[in-house]
Amino acid sequence: MFRTIKRIIDWCGEFRGKLYIGFVFSFFSTWFAAMPVMVAAYTVGMLLEEARGGEEFDTRWIGRSLVIIFILVFLRFLFDYLRAKFQETISYELVARDRLAVGDALKRVSLGYFQQVNTGNILNSITTGLHTLENMGIRMIDNFVGGYLNFLCIFLCLLVINPLVSVIALLGAGLSFIFLLLVSRRSTRNAPVAAKAGWDLTAATLEYARGLPVVKSFGQGGASMAAMSEACRDSRDICLKIEWGYTPANCLHLLALKTSSVALAGASCYLGMIGEMTLPMMLMFCFFSFGIFAGLEPVSDSAHVLGVINNAMDQLDALREGHYIDKDGRDIPLDRYDIEFEHVTFGYDSRKVLRNVSFKIPEQTSTAIVGPSGSGKTTICNLIARFYDVERGRVLVGGHDVREFTCDSLLSHISMVFQNVYLFHDTIRNNICFGREDATEAEMIEAARKACCHDFIMALPDGYDTVVGEGGGTLSGGEKQRISIARAILKDASVVILDEATASIDPENEHLIQNALSELTRGKTIITIAHRLATIENADQILVVDDGKIVQQGTHQELMKQEGRYRSFVETRERAEGWKIA
Repeated sequence: MFRTIKRIIDWCGEFRGKLYIGFVFSFFSTWFAAMPVMVAAYTVGMLLEEARGGEEFDTRWIGRSLVIIFILVFLRFLFDYLRAKFQETISYELVARDRLAVGDALKRVSLGYFQQVNTGNILNSITTGLHTLENMGIRMIDNFVGGYLNFLCIFLCLLVINPLVSVIALLGAGLSFIFLLLVSRRSTRNAPVAAKAGWDLTAATLEYARGLPVVKSFGQGGASMAAMSEACRDSRDICLKIEWGYTPANCLHLLALKTSSVALAGASCYLGMIGEMTLPMMLMFCFFSFGIFAGLEPVSDSAHVLGVINNAMDQLDALREGHYIDKDGRDIPLDRYDIEFEHVTFGYDSRKVLRNVSFKIPEQTSTAIVGPSGSGKTTICNLIARFYDVERGRVLVGGHDVREFTCDSLLSHISMVFQNVYLFHDTIRNNICFGREDATEAEMIEAARKACCHDFIMALPDGYDTVVGEGGGTLSGGEKQRISIARAILKDASVVILDEATASIDPENEHLIQNALSELTRGKTIITIAHRLATIENADQILVVDDGKIVQQGTHQELMKQEGRYRSFVETRERAEGWKIA
């Protein structure tokens, strides 16, 4: 519990000053909340004292007490406002910073990280975990620190006024603290279990949403809901079990405080009856006894939530402190853009994909990579962009090992068009300009024209300002692919990687896009993965990949003269393209 409090204070960093000032305001707010009750009780006590034949009551005190109570109430809300102004914004500032930091960290890790860590875990950590820290972190620490700080001051006052009453208050607070420690320890144990249930539920929901088209097409709605239903049941059962586990210690914490309040009121009455306390003072203590622990009662919520917050901070640290693939990288300016593989071996987990691969791609040339599915074509492109690091060998760009670059520095020289195109839930304009935000309107439209997507964009209701759905779901596959090509053209990087860039293009536009892609070759290094002959036959060199090795290399004409994989591939493609329905 104390470790978590220290972590939150350290997390506040440059905002710690505001946090401490907020504690001071919280302290005064609590005192000014209790004082009106004490003034009212003291006034009633003086009236009863006069009724018993004691000292005459000064009626002017009624007006004065009302003014005092009004001022105290005003001061209570003033200090509460100041506390909120200083403290409530801290967590929002910090969590926004941390979310951006996590986003920056995720783009600097190997893509293998996302195979080891479930997407649901990452999403849950960034949303639910940080949301808990955002909404509860500062509030819970204020409850805890403010509650015990106020009690300490009250205890010292009671100690001066009456030692017996102060001892009763101290015993009650001490006993409740023991039960709070039990709550805290249970919370620390339960937080990872509850977090895992949340991860599983998020992952199951994501999988269900992504798989809905397949579910509907096969009519398996019941089967697809099974995993999500199980995750929902598990989450419910775990949360109920945790809640029931907290209940006894929470109740004992409150029982200790309430019992102490009754004992404190009883002790005040006893002292009043034996004459050791005046009637006004006795009534004031009786009224006050039921509010003396007001600051400590919510601490049970803090003890419960602090364990969850501690786990959320562990998740945050794990995301931010992952293995950065470019930890030792630097920004390197390039004056040439040739690419070379030197005896590269790479695999995903235990499955080897590339075995001792070596080849050279001269700058300002086009290279096509062909081969059967799973042979390692896309992996070669991923290694050039350093989405993964090689196990053995080197990948060189411009004479530099890609491991010498930072990710941003390397990718600033590379444009990529993927086989599976992803467009952001944004305007078409912003999707095209994603790689070059400073592009002019004319440059963007020219890139769209070259990619043959200007005409269909202008036919949309809002033209370039049309918002596409998540992943570009409101556009056809060919339209999405043409926009991604426009994005690559506009970035104007010196190295262009095309992974099946024309796979979803209709025959009417394929020839035009081929011309646009051919124009990109001038002054650029082009790597193309493709199966269509029109895409590869004009390449300066063709790499034939099979079973993780380069089995053939040369131009289209050279390879067609050789027996081997490439000629067989071309003949198969020609038969497939000439196929007709009988």
